[in-house]
Amino acid sequence: MIKKTTCTLGLLAACLMAAACDDKTPESAETVAQNVAQKTTETEQAPIYATYGTHNSPEHSPCSNPSCIYPQTGDRPENPIYPEYWVSDWTMYRVYKGYDTYAPPYNGTPPAPLLAGEDYEVSYGTTYYDSTWSKSASTPAVGAMMEHYEKKCLPIFPISNDYTCSFISLGDTAFFVTYDDRPDWMPPVCYFSSYNHPPRRDFIKHLPYSKEDSMRMGIPDGQGYSFWVDGTSGKPIQVGVQPDRTADRAIMFGYGFAPQDTGGEQMPQSFYFSGYPLPPANAPIVSQNYTDFRVEKPDPAETWDQVNSLDPNTLPLCQLFDPPQQAYNGMVKGTERAPTWGDIGRQNK
Repeated sequence: MIKKTTCTLGLLAACLMAAACDDKTPESAETVAQNVAQKTTETEQAPIYATYGTHNSPEHSPCSNPSCIYPQTGDRPENPIYPEYWVSDWTMYRVYKGYDTYAPPYNGTPPAPLLAGEDYEVSYGTTYYDSTWSKSASTPAVGAMMEHYEKKCLPIFPISNDYTCSFISLGDTAFFVTYDDRPDWMPPVCYFSSYNHPPRRDFIKHLPYSKEDSMRMGIPDGQGYSFWVDGTSGKPIQVGVQPDRTADRAIMFGYGFAPQDTGGEQMPQSFYFSGYPLPPANAPIVSQNYTDFRVEKPDPAETWDQVNSLDPNTLPLCQLFDPPQQAYNGMVKGTERAPTWGDIGRQNK
């Protein structure tokens, strides 16, 4: 039995060691070697998810064109570029009513008549981004990113999101971290993907520009980019959020940029997307609206150092898109299911 240990950002590695050492039964060298070999094989088979060029190469996604790049033509403005590094808090809106009429991007809270607590839920988090990060001084920069969700995790999985979580990508390796309020079946940290790097600074070239999204943002010079993809084939089927395609079992991904000052440089404004639309997540539309955006370098000690020294070969693979039965809180697994981002172009199913 694994002893429950209080884990914080700075104590995660120690927590994992304590859990591993709580079983006092010694293992032979041969058993340890076999376990490591098995974990290595599992890790090498960690899923690669379709992200249309944003988190991995185009060949892993059913894009409209082989490069997954939308050309700079027509009314598409100049593509914004991420700063080399940045930190931003954000407010997350999980919209479960009225989303088909009042679609993102939102300039702040979802518009009236939608009401907090009745039509949408409000939660908070922070994103840390550093494109200059590298494993060591002698290796090329490959980037690091951490998205921390406080008390309400990312609701794209077919389970409740009532717990704190963090996604951390170091180069191509992506980890999923949980804390004291995690469900009983979740480990403190699991291996999410073998190929899920932070977005490159020019990632927006992989999304089509939507004039309608940009106007709905309601910010002078705001720029919105989004598409819907078919939940079965994964092929893009519509540019722009409206009309809503949730009922068609389609999946949406969008991103907004806007200048912080009049005539200023474009900075992240919001990340809006389809969550898991059925209970218990109940998140047809989600929008993370950035607040207090600042161009500063994240502190590794407060972010990705918690996983930087972990060997993925020793970690369990995540079960987020295909959770065990006990994750469903009494619901019968498989009775009703909507497509998820995990179903599109997933490798090693």
